[in-house]
Amino acid sequence: MSIYLNKDSKIIVQGMTGGMGSKHTTLMLEAGSNIVGGVNARKAGTTVELAGQELPVFGSVKEAMAETGADVSVVFVPPAFTKDACIEAIDAGIGLLVVITEGVPVQDTAEVFAYLEGKSTRMIGPNCPGIITPEESLAGITPHTIAGKGPIGLVSKSGTLTYQMMYELRDFGFSTAIGIGGDPIIGTTHIDALEAFENDPETKAIVMIGEIGGDAEERAAAYIKDHVTKPVVGYVAGFTAPEGKTMGHAGAIVSGSSGTAQAKKEALEAVGVKVGKTPSETAALMREVLQSL
Repeated sequence: MSIYLNKDSKIIVQGMTGGMGSKHTTLMLEAGSNIVGGVNARKAGTTVELAGQELPVFGSVKEAMAETGADVSVVFVPPAFTKDACIEAIDAGIGLLVVITEGVPVQDTAEVFAYLEGKSTRMIGPNCPGIITPEESLAGITPHTIAGKGPIGLVSKSGTLTYQMMYELRDFGFSTAIGIGGDPIIGTTHIDALEAFENDPETKAIVMIGEIGGDAEERAAAYIKDHVTKPVVGYVAGFTAPEGKTMGHAGAIVSGSSGTAQAKKEALEAVGVKVGKTPSETAALMREVLQSL
């Protein structure tokens, strides 16, 4: 089992003909993803050969879905066009929308977030590595060679920490690893992923990676207390960050004591989540959990 993405997912790529789009479409194909086409209104009707496959380019998401049955779209378009690309995909009724683009204006993301209300689309991102169900499908930019299939569910704000945690626990493997992005406004949250992993019979334990700023981790702690029965291990990036300092992610702004790594650690530990001070310590805690199951 997996959450949100599996071997049957049919993926289109908005921006497939661009530099980043074509590069990562090739890597997704190598990961075993079922990529059925791309979208670029200016190149509609053409084909692109990637990883030995001839992929059609469609003029719109709606057309691509009608022709291929696609249910996932991965967005690799420049920040200025990301809002329009997302709204087009939502209007077409795509099931899963994975927005890789970084630097999307927060107002644009806010408008897309509001537009999602009442719609059938789940959005992951923006500014994220996407989602991978190892040995089945990749929608995004996570290297598929890091780790194979296994019992761990991973949800992370940080792309690089997603990769590190997958590498550290590669001997156990993952059901699904999802990078939700670190922007102030994102589609899928820690809580959404925790709920999905809790309901997935193949996921036995969950790693949750947060970072300083905002209150997403505190809210996730409250959710874990009431709704999650599986063991959760956590890591919060930014223990050494100075207070009041904006870090690499636009979401990582610390206000007072709320939003600090220590405050988040305490909130998580109060509900039984074991929190490591480093990614490696967090991986060691997960090993202990898995060995005791």
